[in-house]
Amino acid sequence: MRRHKDQSAEQAPTGGLDGGTAAMTRKYFGTDGIRGSANSFPMTSEVALKVGMAAGKLFSNGQYRHRVVIGKDTRLSGYMIESALVSGFTAVGMDVFQLGPMPTPAVAMLTRSLRADLGVMISASHNPFVDNGIKLFGPDGYKLSDEKEEEIEELMGGDAAELLAAPEKIGRATRIDSARERYIEFAKRTLPKNIRFDGIRVVIDCANGAAYKVAPEALWELGAEVIKIGVEPNGLNINQDVGSTSPDALAQKVREMRADVGVALDGDADRAILVDEQGSIVDGDEILAMLAADLHARGDLKRETLVATVMSNLGLHVAMRERGIRLATTPVGDRYVVDEMTRGGFNLGGEQSGHVVFLDHNTTGDGMLTALQVLALMRREERPLSELAGVMQRTPQVLKSVRVRAKPPFDEIAGLAHLTRGARVERYRLNLRYSGTEPLARVMIEGDDPAEIDVYANEICEVIRKAIGEGAK
Repeated sequence: MRRHKDQSAEQAPTGGLDGGTAAMTRKYFGTDGIRGSANSFPMTSEVALKVGMAAGKLFSNGQYRHRVVIGKDTRLSGYMIESALVSGFTAVGMDVFQLGPMPTPAVAMLTRSLRADLGVMISASHNPFVDNGIKLFGPDGYKLSDEKEEEIEELMGGDAAELLAAPEKIGRATRIDSARERYIEFAKRTLPKNIRFDGIRVVIDCANGAAYKVAPEALWELGAEVIKIGVEPNGLNINQDVGSTSPDALAQKVREMRADVGVALDGDADRAILVDEQGSIVDGDEILAMLAADLHARGDLKRETLVATVMSNLGLHVAMRERGIRLATTPVGDRYVVDEMTRGGFNLGGEQSGHVVFLDHNTTGDGMLTALQVLALMRREERPLSELAGVMQRTPQVLKSVRVRAKPPFDEIAGLAHLTRGARVERYRLNLRYSGTEPLARVMIEGDDPAEIDVYANEICEVIRKAIGEGAK
């Protein structure tokens, strides 16, 4: 299990890489598997082949036939990466179960359900189609630890010939046609038997991604009236002006159709952002607040604790404190949230971005499961989403990003210290971090005056842009 120090949201760091330094010292793996532009290092067929061989060898222990589950989203490069992975796994003697386009949480669940030794998701989540990634899950459905990823990297750098299976032990590749139905039934079983969504009009935005079939089907089977957008993937349009990072299209559709709720998934459907009946966006913090309050009221919130990250809005802290719920905070990244949940024995956690983890049901963020749980809460309470989201009052917050060519410690950026220290910063809550999956510096500021914090954030972004922004010399 990974270890990290708790960081309180009120004392968020202003320098360094969030989530540790492992991503800076390793050749292939970052904070969420391997990720990069398709056909550029490390997201090449050659690397994917090596990953398949190395991971397959590492997780082949014993005399039985070993198996790996592979899912993907709808990116054009997914075919290329999948073929290379299949070749690598079968070359070292692993049998491969190919799921086709399936959400990341479905891969985690099916890895356990099919008693596979390893699970693989080919996706770059919310990134544009030009990017892709490889996420690995152990037989328990959890993402691999840093230590396991380092062992895989070590094998990737060795003699490939030593990993190969004898000719008679080469693995087989099989497509699993029932994967979609298995995942839908799993998701439905997380709800009480008497819960139905008849009479609820839902707009579902699947981001032209991995859930474009399963999410609308699950909602329809539970009785909802379903209106679909973002369900026409062509390999190039994943996350393009749709999905959880572009919820305006969903909000407009909800207002147009007078729907009760809108659900926006991302490319691999491990996160969800909602839109209420008025067309207002409900983010991950508000989703966590309403679900935690409900679980707590029913006595089902384990150890009366919710897990969130240092980027969560201060309003979430206030809402939880008022209800006697402890809020444990972690660095940004769903893997750190899950680590804290497993360490502490907690059952609900997540991120402002819409990753919500229900450890009673699954081992990773699950956008479709999040939507079902919120709809079930709406049905039980017979209250609109706007009222339920009112459990939390948001503190004004600004989130900005700067594309960068390097990621030095923030303390080493000339001119930044005077903006992030001293009397001025004491009036705000400030968090600076680098994205673990993209060349971005992220700036988060909270304060009482929205105009003031926007100006302050722009000043910080400009200093970063001049020092290390793309094109800076």
